[in-house]
Amino acid sequence: MRSQSSLTVALWCAEQGWPVHPLSPRSKLPAGNCSQCSTRGHSAQGCACLSHGRWCHGHLAATTDPHLLHAWWSENSRFGVGIACGPADLVVIDVDAHPTPVPGRDRLLPGIPIAEHVDLAGLTNGFHTLALLAALRGAPNPADDSSTLRVRTPSGGLHIWYRAHPHLPFRSSTGSGKNRALAWQVDVRARGGYIVAPGTTTPVGTYAALGTARQPARLPEWLAGDLLRTHHAEPSGGTDTPQPPPRARQAVLAAGVSTGTPQALATVLAEVTACAAAAEGMGFTEKLNRAAFTAGGLVASGYIHHHEALVILREAANSTRPGQERRCESIISTALEAGSRRPLHLRGRT
Repeated sequence: MRSQSSLTVALWCAEQGWPVHPLSPRSKLPAGNCSQCSTRGHSAQGCACLSHGRWCHGHLAATTDPHLLHAWWSENSRFGVGIACGPADLVVIDVDAHPTPVPGRDRLLPGIPIAEHVDLAGLTNGFHTLALLAALRGAPNPADDSSTLRVRTPSGGLHIWYRAHPHLPFRSSTGSGKNRALAWQVDVRARGGYIVAPGTTTPVGTYAALGTARQPARLPEWLAGDLLRTHHAEPSGGTDTPQPPPRARQAVLAAGVSTGTPQALATVLAEVTACAAAAEGMGFTEKLNRAAFTAGGLVASGYIHHHEALVILREAANSTRPGQERRCESIISTALEAGSRRPLHLRGRT
């Protein structure tokens, strides 16, 4: 794939059933299309580009339509290729090798205690934590799995591609995530995220496929088990998915706000409104802070408008803690602003 044109790579990926979207030339970031793409608060729901077959909003525009791909790449043949992991039924283990300080033992393998007598000398990156997790499971190291597509990244990391189980979808995460993480410096690219296709070049180098495998193998059962353990399972959208109570939903509708609230926000809002069950002792402040911070990240990424976020947050807070509007407004304002500095792309924060 390394010597092929980006269009050829895009078409090949589409033939595999992997929806693709353009990346900015010599970059791993999605290419913008309309002038509003970089405008704060620009929402995918209100953007005409998607309905007109344009490539706006990254993985949300991904397609396997060869006619669209030819049209897109004819406008800029230097586009890189991104693949929307969720629609492609892919789970990609993204191993990093960044020169960052090693965290405490409790953060190396979330949920797995590492005793003090275990010698961690030499552990410096995601290759080591992934190998440690595999060793604990008595399984082969995925980084050495030559049966599946593996792609060396320009920064020295590794993308290990697997096919997701059709009835067991997973969500994306970052290795440093607090609520959902597999291992330190090991990210998961799945639903809500995208992966850079092999052959894409950035100023640092080219994403190069290793070995001879060019197809992803089935996700190993032990690895699927650890993804379940670390909360990567995609909510079913049924009764297992918390939703805001009727009063909050009604207020949102009355204000003319779209009911297409991102699930990431709906989930944390449900935690806020659940505090109505008791007047205190429910962690209301922390939960409202988390919801507003999440909303700020979604606003910065264009998933929801700033005004919509404010209406939703205020109604959820005020219906849960009536009479505390001033306190709630302070929490919302501070956390919303903080979150807006950390765009949330529904695959972990950048």
